[in-house]
Amino acid sequence: MENSSKFDSPTNISLANNDLVLGGIEYKTISVFLVLVICGVGIIGNMMVVLVVFITRDMRTPTNCYLVSLAVADLMVLVAAGLPNVSDSLAGTWIYGHAGCLLITYFQYLGINVSSCSITAFTVERYIAICHPMRAQTVCTVSRAKRIIAIVWVFTSIYCTLWFFLVDINVNKNQHVECGYKVSRNLYLPIYLVDFAVFYVTPLFVATILYGLIGRILFLSSMSHSAENNTERWKEKSAKPKNCSEVDANKANSRTKSKGALSSRKQVTKMLAVVVILFALLWMPYRTLVLVNSFMDNPYLNPWFILFCRICVYANSAINPVIYNLMSQKFRGAFRKLCKCGQGESQRRNTYLTMANCSMVRDAGHLGVQEPEKKEKPCLENSAPTSQEPKSPSNEEELYSSVV
Repeated sequence: MENSSKFDSPTNISLANNDLVLGGIEYKTISVFLVLVICGVGIIGNMMVVLVVFITRDMRTPTNCYLVSLAVADLMVLVAAGLPNVSDSLAGTWIYGHAGCLLITYFQYLGINVSSCSITAFTVERYIAICHPMRAQTVCTVSRAKRIIAIVWVFTSIYCTLWFFLVDINVNKNQHVECGYKVSRNLYLPIYLVDFAVFYVTPLFVATILYGLIGRILFLSSMSHSAENNTERWKEKSAKPKNCSEVDANKANSRTKSKGALSSRKQVTKMLAVVVILFALLWMPYRTLVLVNSFMDNPYLNPWFILFCRICVYANSAINPVIYNLMSQKFRGAFRKLCKCGQGESQRRNTYLTMANCSMVRDAGHLGVQEPEKKEKPCLENSAPTSQEPKSPSNEEELYSSVV
């Protein structure tokens, strides 16, 4: 992000620049605690997003493919930008050397740029899926989503190689090593402006227009759906009673399915809209700081405000899995199943041991070994619950299978 040296670094905040403030125990404690908590939650959450999409067959949709790309990019930001700042705060100097400065800065920008491109990609995908449903059958596919994601990663990887030639380590006046820019800050103004326009303004502009169109289509669809239901009910009431219970049941099922599909589309769209809004709000302090400092002779580098900007960036990379869990029943169910994998294995192991003990008792009875009746009862008692245990997961699957 920002260094207080003459060659500011937009992504790597060196915490060793102002010894009066940054050397204080209060600043170090607060910064290290917040960064570790946010990065820890974000790394675990984004890894769970990747796992549930790869493991669960029903989760492999075009939208979720873009969310996996976003999760990987957020993981890259948290690991490459968050964790090095913790070591900077504790050690008071850059400890990763010249190669570490180049690679860490490169991966920071790669994660940031891929995340904004992934947001734009799933916004366009949602627009096509809702506003052009017939075209979406051939355009919005998993294979096409994978190709688009590959193109995004290749393009941003090539674009971010520019940073290999722009950053280097430097020894400041306090004899502390820091990772920053090679040349004067004024020469980086075009890069700042391009990043701000391409990877922040453009995604938000596209998202604002497309989500406005999506909201209009969903509103009109809900209005027409309610009008059709009212018309059908009026026709059914005015028609003469006939023996057509099956027809009525089919109509009711079709209305229920169409209503469920409309509600699921609204749910997914709301979730993705919240992701875009949080992206705009949480990146605004950092982007504004970088843009303003690009035009100032004496850049504003208050350590506490820089910490606030950095925490907002890390929170943006960590909060998306929380949004998925709160607003998507399908993601919530997949997260629960992933967390219960260990419990399921232990239950299966206990079931296997119980059945083995029961078979040993039965074999002993066939061989003529007399066993008291009271010893066979525990096997029957233990085997009864095992036959009933699988019923609880099946209820959960029924609960989440009909919801997107």
